[in-house]
Amino acid sequence: MATELEKYLVHKLDEERLRELRGLSLERRLRVTLLPSRTPYTQEGVARLQTSAPTVRALSSSKSFSQNIPSCLWKLGRLNHVAIAVPDLEKAQSLYKDVLGAQVSETVALPEHGVYTVFVELGNTKLELLHPLGEKSPIASFLQKNKTGGMHHICIEVDDIKAAMTELKKKKIRILSEEPKIGAHGKPVIFLHPKDCHGVLVELEQA
Repeated sequence: MATELEKYLVHKLDEERLRELRGLSLERRLRVTLLPSRTPYTQEGVARLQTSAPTVRALSSSKSFSQNIPSCLWKLGRLNHVAIAVPDLEKAQSLYKDVLGAQVSETVALPEHGVYTVFVELGNTKLELLHPLGEKSPIASFLQKNKTGGMHHICIEVDDIKAAMTELKKKKIRILSEEPKIGAHGKPVIFLHPKDCHGVLVELEQA
């Protein structure tokens, strides 16, 4: 049976341990509680915790990250291009080609989309220069509000555009056409309503 002196010493050790724990972060408090009972929080204990902490944190963050990834029948791919509406297509072409030294494509007319388009090749993606084609061009209305031009949309590749359309509709994301249209690269594309994409017009293109 423990003597009164032994009980007193155990009580004092517990009080000391509580004082030490108050100065630690929540993560370290949890780890200290895993150490043998009534083991003072010594330099050796600190070293043990620091050695084991990165592994625990990595496993924890990896698990939580994987749990947050939704399972989809389609996958989002790389950024294909950023589109910029320009009031003067020739001047814009000259800027990127003659001033900045980029490789610039020929002008291509896309009547179905109401635009002239030019692509500027970059190391990791492309810029698409857009200019109105026809009176009902969406670029014409954009330039009425933005006289000097500006970023119009971003384009991201997907591996299955039909599956993307089906799932996005279920998630209440509005698509600006009933069916995909053929885009500037000769591949099916759709546009997502900017009000459902935090103010950004998003184009999805079949990879």
